Formats: sequence, structure tokens, C-alpha cells
Amino acid sequence: MKRANRKPVVFGVVAAFLLVIFLQMFLMARDNSATFDEPFHIYSGYLQWKHGYILLNPPLVTRLITLPLISMNLPEPPIPRRPYEQLGFQAGKALVFQNDANTIMFRARMADSVFTLLLAILVFAAAREMFGLGAGFVALGLIAFDPTLMGHSALTTLDSGNAFFMFWAMYAFYRYMKFPAVWRLIGTSLVVGLALAAKHSAILLLPTLVLLAAFELLWPNKLAPDAPPVPTARLARRLALALVVIGAISITILWAAYGFRYAQADAVPFNPPMAAQLSRVPSAFDAKVLAEVDKLHLLPAPYTYAFAYILSQAKSFTSYILGVVHPHAVWFFFPITMLIKSSLTFLILLAIGAWAVVAGKVRLSRGVLYMVTPAALYMAFSMTGGMNIGVRHILPVYIFLAVPIAGAAWALAERNRRWLYAVVVLLVFQAVSVLHAFPDYIAYTNEAFGGPANAYKYVSDSSADWGQQLKSVKRYLDARGVKNCWFAYFSQSVVDPASYGIPCTPLYTAEVRSPDTPPAVDGPVLISSGVLSGFETGVGRLNPYGKFQNLKPAAIIDYGVFVYDGHFDIPLAGALSLDVKAQALLRQRNAPAALALAQQALALAPDSAAVNQALGQVLDANGQSEAANQYYQKALTIAKAEQPEFQAARIAALETRINSGKPDTGGGGRGFR
Repeated sequence: MKRANRKPVVFGVVAAFLLVIFLQMFLMARDNSATFDEPFHIYSGYLQWKHGYILLNPPLVTRLITLPLISMNLPEPPIPRRPYEQLGFQAGKALVFQNDANTIMFRARMADSVFTLLLAILVFAAAREMFGLGAGFVALGLIAFDPTLMGHSALTTLDSGNAFFMFWAMYAFYRYMKFPAVWRLIGTSLVVGLALAAKHSAILLLPTLVLLAAFELLWPNKLAPDAPPVPTARLARRLALALVVIGAISITILWAAYGFRYAQADAVPFNPPMAAQLSRVPSAFDAKVLAEVDKLHLLPAPYTYAFAYILSQAKSFTSYILGVVHPHAVWFFFPITMLIKSSLTFLILLAIGAWAVVAGKVRLSRGVLYMVTPAALYMAFSMTGGMNIGVRHILPVYIFLAVPIAGAAWALAERNRRWLYAVVVLLVFQAVSVLHAFPDYIAYTNEAFGGPANAYKYVSDSSADWGQQLKSVKRYLDARGVKNCWFAYFSQSVVDPASYGIPCTPLYTAEVRSPDTPPAVDGPVLISSGVLSGFETGVGRLNPYGKFQNLKPAAIIDYGVFVYDGHFDIPLAGALSLDVKAQALLRQRNAPAALALAQQALALAPDSAAVNQALGQVLDANGQSEAANQYYQKALTIAKAEQPEFQAARIAALETRINSGKPDTGGGGRGFR
């Protein structure tokens, strides 16, 4: 087919893929309930438009995705004087659910979906330019049904926007190196700046560009065999100048995103202050660098502050992988999560592509290097960064790898038609596999791990249950005429099921410590997979709802909410709920009444370290320190025998109390809930 005659066909195929992507996003935006982080980002963007205030994240993406909300003139909740993250979640929940939540969510989600459509066009263009037209189609086929991209493509978060700007920046730099020109250099610099203003992780673009420049110096003939040779010294000067220009312009763009204003707005002062936030950064070196950056005013203060916050928070998360809760980050979290959450098609083609390069079937070209290098660097930093709460945090890795994977697959297909048939079969298999999870792509788990219904057994949080199922829960309950039920819901603190008309009474969870959970309940009992897994409370005996893992549910709603009918004893949940009441009574200085509740709690869960510790605290408040000691000792013995790493903070608190002999009237370590 002649090139001129081929254009309509190419346009038609690309348009068809874009339509498929758009339809998936449209239906997900309409059918899924608000997820954990979305109200936070909506509130952040809305604050920027209305008042110019910037919360934790760089402003570009949140500002763009909330643009369709400006005309709604939403009544705003008062700005609470709380730590930044709590402020955003609390006010975000109020802004969304005290107004027309469905319209707000749909408008913002469809605005966010534009990033994915533009990203798909860029991926096709890059794969086509680097490896040929067929590779462009294969790359489109890969991302059109990539479960991680599609699962987060129509959510009001930073993930798809970050992937779009990072990929655009790398592709722009590739084109500059292929066809050097001043206007391409300026364009690359502008895009890198936009990426920096989209999400903090885009800062990795700067060392990536330096590394790629080094590769250009080391392997000029291999990366550009058809280009006329350039003296090494001249090439080095050009690359150094290019990096300086990119750095200068991109940082200027970042400052522009903050309005060229260093200080934070008075209406939302840093809480805690900058110095306190910097002191929480785990690495002394990182803290010192950020302190110098702030001292010299090299970057806007909100950007530096949020960077310090992210570094401190990342190290505080537990890691839940393969059904095991680790009390800290583990380096293997993301590699294993990729094995679980990637489609088998992606994994197979990735392995084939790596083999093709190693075996010399595909040349290690500039295109391969410019896609694999940012993917590898991003993955390496993610493995050591500590943000082990969802595969979405490595979304750019999938996008970068899709291009060389498609290039290798197409190179093999051009050599042998049987490879073409195999690639087509694999792409069709991926489409069927991923669509099977629709609209709950967040819970997608490949067939090797039992499919999306088993996601909670291996992964958690935004890899399994992020609060996306409430509209389906509502339809399920309405269809059965259910008016009374119980619900242990992972996202209760930021997305109230009652906002979607769900009549269930909330049960005790790690996120919302309900004081009204009885020790036994009659179904229907609904438990979202984030609670069922126990990744926040601890697994096994630490999980108040662990027994339900061995029961057959009456239904599984959107692969994330498990429904159980019957009568169920939940003594640990009931005991922890009583302890919540006891702590409330202590704050009201009613120690005797608190003691009665704490003793009831112990009768329900005598082998719980948390419950024994709580009784010790109440006894301390009642002036019975000697009696409290025996419960502290028992709590310490239990904690050391039951997942001691997970309960390390509790163990430390108990040992401090026992050794000091000073009364402890509240608090508790990790897991006191």
C-alpha cells in the first residue's frame, strides 16, 4: 500500500484505539464511586482556582483536572487548621459530598482522562518513529488494555498526568538528540518543566537526562550509526549546554507554576512548620539538601515542604505483599507487584523483548535506550523509595516499556509471520483478560494469581481496594431490598458509604475506629478487600475480620466487597470498639466507667496485645499502676509472639512503660486500634 493511501487506514486504526480507550474511561468515570485520594486532589485544585492556595502536590495536574468545576461555584467548607494531609482529606470530603458529588467526580475524571488520550497518541508516535508503523499499533494495543493505566486513567489523581508529561519529556529529548535544533531544545525544556510541575517524582527526569547524555558520549556510533560523526569534545559541549538550558528553563517553569512566589499563603500555613517537617525526613543527607534548598530559596517553599513530607511519609507505610504485612518498605515490593498486577501478555512480551535484545535479534538502538533507561531508573528509585502502597506508583514504567516491547515484537514479526500471529493472539488475550475485570480495573490480577477476586490475598490499597465499588454495592443492596446491614469499609474515613445511599452500619476498621461495633453481628455483613486482607491491622490473629477469609461469601461485588450472610462472632472488633469508648471516657475524666468497658473488652479478646495494653492504660488512669503492670507484661509477651516486627512500636511503648514505671494513660503503638 502506498504511503498516501495508507494514511486514512492508519488514522482509522489509531482513532479506533482511542475510541476504545475513551469508552472505557467514560464508563469507569460514570460507574465507579470516589476513590480514596480523589476528594483530596479535587479540593487541592479547587483551592488553587479560587484562592491561589497550593497544598502538598505540585499544582499543574490538579489545576487542570478541576477546570470544569469552576463554573459550578461550589460552596466551600471552611479551611480547617489541621496538618496538611488531614486538611486536604477532611475538606475534600466536605467539598465533594456536600455538593453534587456525581457531577463533580464525573467532570473532574473526564478532564483527567484527556491525559491518557494524549499519552496514547504520543506512545503511538514514539513507537512508530523508533521502530516502525507496526510497532506503533502493537504499542497502542498494549496500553489500550493495560490494567494499571486504564485503572487509573479516569481518576482525579496525579498518576496519568505524571505518566503523560514524563513520557512526553523523554520523547522530546529523543527527538532533539535525533534532530538537534534550538527550537526542539526549548520545547524539551518546556515539557520537562511541565513534568516537574505535575508531580514530585518527575524530578527523576533530570538524572535520567544526564545519564542518557553520558550514553550519547560513550556510544555515538551505536546510537546513531547513520549520522555523520561529531567530534567528542564538540558533542560533549553541546550536551552540557543542552542540559544546562533544560535545567534552567524547566526550573523557571516550575517557579511559574507557583506564581513565582516563594512563601506559602497565609491562609494555609505549613502545619507542621517547615523546620519540623524537614526534621522528619528519614535520611539526614536528604534533609540537609532540602534545608539548603529552602534556605537559599532555590525552589518554592510549598514544593520543598511537600518533598520533605513525601520522603517522611514514604518510610512510614507498611508493605503488604503476597499476604504478608511488612512493617516497613521492602525492595521487592514493586517487582512482585508487577508480576501480580501486569497482564500475562505484558509479562510474556517483556520477556521476549529482553531475549530479543540480548540475543541480538533487536539492535540496542537509541529508541530502546531512551525508553528502557527512564523505566529502569524510575523502577530503581521506587524500589528504594518506600511508597509501597500501589502499583500506580510505577505507572510510568509500564508506559516507557510498552514502546521497546512493541518494537521488539514487531521486529520479530517482520522476520517471521508466525511471530505476528503470536503477538496478535497475545494482544487479544490481554483485552479479554482485562475487560473481564471491568469496571474494577484497580483490582485486576492476572490469571497466574487467580484473577481479580483474589487480589486482596496478594496486594492491597490502590492495587486492590481503593473505594471504587460503592455504586455497585448500592445496586446490589437495592436489588435485594436490604435495609439493615453491616459494612467494614476500607475508605470510610474519606468516602462515606452513606453518601451513596448505602444503609449499612459501619464496623470498626483501622481507618475509622467505630465505637459502636458489637462482638457479634447478623448478616448481611459487607467487608471490603482492604479490610479483609488485614494489611493495616496485621494479618492472622491481629485481623479482626480474618475468619471471613476462610468463609465462602454470598457475593463478591466488583471484586472488592465481600458479602456474608449469617451470624458471625467478631470479638476482637467488638473489644477494640469498646476500647475506643473507654479512651473517650478517659478524655472526659471518667476513669471508673472507662475501666468497666476495658474489662469487658478483655473478656472478649483476652489474647490481644492491643486490648491488654488498653486495660493497662485505663488502670493507670485509675491510679492502679501495680495492677496495670500485669496487663502490660501480658501485652508485651503477646506482641513479641505475634508478628513482632509489625508490632514493633507497641513493643517499644510497652517496654518503656514497664521499665519506667510511669503511668501511661493513652496512645499505644502501631496497631492500637
